[in-house]
This record gives sequence, structure tokens and C-alpha cells, in this order.
Amino acid sequence: MWEKVQPIWKIKDIRNKILFVLGLLVIFRLVAHIPVPGVNLENLRQFLAGNQIFGLLDVFSGGTMKNFSIVMLGVGPYITSSIIFQLLTMIVPKLEELSKEGESGQQKINNYTRLLAFPLALVQSYAMVKLLNRSALPIITDLSFFRLATILMTITAGTMFLMWIGELISEKKVGNGISLLIFAGIVSSFPGAVRNFFINYNSSDFYVFVLFAALAVLTVVGVVFINEGQRNIPVNYAKQVRGNQMYGGNTTHLPLRVNMSGVIPIIFAISLMVFPPLIAQFFVQANTAWIAGAAMRVINIFQNQLFYGVVYFLLVFGFTYFYTGVIFHPQKMAENLQKQGGFIPGIRPGTETEKYLGQTMNRINLTGALFLGVIAILPLLVQYFMGTTNLAIGGTSLLIVVSVAIETSKQINSQLTMHAYDTV
Repeated sequence: MWEKVQPIWKIKDIRNKILFVLGLLVIFRLVAHIPVPGVNLENLRQFLAGNQIFGLLDVFSGGTMKNFSIVMLGVGPYITSSIIFQLLTMIVPKLEELSKEGESGQQKINNYTRLLAFPLALVQSYAMVKLLNRSALPIITDLSFFRLATILMTITAGTMFLMWIGELISEKKVGNGISLLIFAGIVSSFPGAVRNFFINYNSSDFYVFVLFAALAVLTVVGVVFINEGQRNIPVNYAKQVRGNQMYGGNTTHLPLRVNMSGVIPIIFAISLMVFPPLIAQFFVQANTAWIAGAAMRVINIFQNQLFYGVVYFLLVFGFTYFYTGVIFHPQKMAENLQKQGGFIPGIRPGTETEKYLGQTMNRINLTGALFLGVIAILPLLVQYFMGTTNLAIGGTSLLIVVSVAIETSKQINSQLTMHAYDTV
């Protein structure tokens, strides 16, 4: 292990990038412990302990909700904005044209995503404050107009700050900034979970611990397997004679990964799974009876672990296909191969190559989507049959942590490779 870490530490440019990213993550964790004034933190923690939905949000925000931190929303509004614009790109012709303009078009879409994240953060912070203040335990003692405006602007500014930190991390190309922030939030909750386990350890729970450990190992192995798995499509390049020299004629391969979307489907799925019951909580105490009843039914149905698991699986499966379709463009790949004089043996260049790549990717993606969905809901299935309440969160957390770790290590390795080429 030290042999792999040593080259990273020796190269000044890569070392500075990693130290810069670690410094930003430390700042994020420090900010996560700065609470908004005027909040009864003890009552808030009791409320989160008895509410599965808000408890899940607290885990993925790294405990920022439990502290009622100024970054309590995490990067949730930005993720929601990203989902909205990725859906709109497939519907709105102008956005679709922008996405095809390359880096400049993507930059414009990113700017629109940032702009939409601000009102979403403002709305979500208002909804969160109102929902928490409706609990049986008094959480915010003074909610005057000035205090409410101060809290909303503080929480919204915290979200914008995290979004900025995430983009600074992404610019260093040693990991995706938003994913690393979620990673840091989840990892920060592990020591507390281990401590609570040993405090509340009972000899009768030994088999649950063994099952949890086995499930964790299975999740890690499964995520590594689908992230590293790929199919190599053989590509031949035609020989070209230029003057007295001959070019081309070599054979290579085009790698198609089993899971091109990485951890993004999980993040998207969790965001959508939390959204309906979160909105329903806001209407539970509505004056209209049928609205209050409908909101309560939504909350109850999402607390049903079987329903939750089925919908979660379908969302992960669907988002895997959706995001792969966003980032994988068989038409462009076929065009590039044709321009470079390359062809797939037995497949005509152009349209036939495009169809072949699209069909092959769909078959590969089916395996990846099924595998990713099964790993995501495996802890929920164990929870459903055994009645424990910790495995679902632990399994999903491991899934994100391992995926982000693999993605980050690959980007660091690519940085090492680029540096090796530069020094030659």
C-alpha cells in the first residue's frame, strides 16, 4: 500500500491538490458543527431519533441536521437542481442543443443549475424549519419574522458555500466534489455508529453483528466488481499509406464499463425517495381533512419497508439507464472511429457501428443496473425479515463510500499517468 501512496506524496502537484481537497473537507466538517442560534438541539436530536425520514437525511448530511448546522441541507438542493436540468435536457430542445455544444454548452447548463439551486435551497430550508417547528417538542423557541429570515438566509448561504467547495474540489480532478462531500458526511458518522454499537452491545445481538459484517463485505465486493467490470470491444484501424510510410493497421479495444454512472443513480434515488414523505410531513396538520389524510397515507406507505425497497430498486435501476444515456453517446463514438479510420470487425462503420454500440451498452447496462439495484436493497431486505433498523442506512452508506473511493482513486491514478507522460 505504501508503494502506491509514496509516488503520490513525492509529486508536488498531486500532493498539493490532495492536501487542498483534504483542507476543504476539514472546513466542511468544521462548518457542519456550527449551529444556527436559537435552536433547542436536545429536542431536535430526540425528534430525529424517532423519525426515519429525517434520520436518513441526517446520516447523509453527516450529522448537520442533528446540530441544526448552517449547512444542514448539505448539497441536496444542488443535486435536486441537477436532476431537474438533466430531465429538462431530454425534453426542452434548446437545452438539448446546449448539451451537444460540448464544454461551452455544458458550462451554460451548469450555470443554470447553480441559479436554480438557490431558490430550491431557500424553499427547502423554509419547509424544513416549518416542519421541525411543528413537532411535539419545541425545537425553535422564537420564530419571529426577523429570526425566520435570518435562519433561511443562513441555511441557504451554507448550501451555496458547500456547492462552491464542491466545485473547487472537482476542479482539482482528484474526485467529484459533490460526491466527496457526501462521502465525508457519511464517513464522519461511522465512529459514532461504532461507539453506539459497543455501548448498546448485547450478546444476543451477536448474530446480527455477524450478518451486518457479512453484508458489508458483500456490498464492498459487489460495488468493486461492477465498477471495475468492463467489456472490451475490438477495434481495428485500416492501413494508410502516406508517401513512403505506412500508418495504422494496429488493433486495440474500446472499453465499455458495466456501470458507467458510478454512484450517481444512488444519490438521485435517495433524493427522490426522501422527497414525497418530506413534502407530506408539511401537510399532515392541514385544516382540510382529505389533504391531511392523503399526507398521512404517503408517510405510512413510505415507512413500509417492502414498498420502500421496491421503489428504491426501481429508481436505482431507472437512473442507471438514464444517467448512462446522458454520458454515453454511441453516435459520437461511431463518428470518431470512422474519422480515425477505425472499425469494429464484422460491423460496418457509421450507423451500423452506432447501433451495435448502443445495443451492446444496453445489454451490459442491464447487468450493471440489476446488480446495483440488488446491492442497494439487500440491506433493506434483511431489515424487513429481521426487524433491525440500522442495516438499510449502513448498506446504502457503504455503497456510496466504496463507489466514491473507487472513483477518486481512479482520478488520482490518471493524474499519476499524466505526470509520467509529462516527464518522459
